[in-house]
Amino acid sequence: MTVAVRPATSSPDRVGPAGPPDGRRMRVLLTSTASDAHTWNLVFLQLLIEELGHRVRNLGCCVPTGTVLSEMATYRPDLVVVSSVNGHGHTDGLRLISELRANPALAGVPVVIGGKLGIDGSPDAAQSRALLEAGFTAVFDDQASARELETYLNHSTSAVGG
Repeated sequence: MTVAVRPATSSPDRVGPAGPPDGRRMRVLLTSTASDAHTWNLVFLQLLIEELGHRVRNLGCCVPTGTVLSEMATYRPDLVVVSSVNGHGHTDGLRLISELRANPALAGVPVVIGGKLGIDGSPDAAQSRALLEAGFTAVFDDQASARELETYLNHSTSAVGG
């Protein structure tokens, strides 16, 4: 399994680059974790999400948790996407989501994480479960495809008022 979602919302349907269903656009806050200095993954994700018709604020790499929380408070995203390439996504993600979910003003915002979540080089179902149990809405390991994220975004868009 390459994608873990809470609750299960995946579907084989594909909308494509024409935009989100019903023209609803989400505000997406895109970030890396505090220890992750990779940038191209964020550029790719920003372009992908924008091509799907959503607005993206890309915080870049090595983003401290406090910055993510303050940007969430000001940008008021419909979704937060956390990307990790350095293999510390699991540990950094747990720290980030615990602080985020502890903040009542931000606790209800859907947050997904994806990329290389561990350092052993293979997807780990136990890590994905731990991230979901800690409060992530969905987990996309490094074998998940862009299409799986697209499908998730399309389903998430349906829940957003536009």
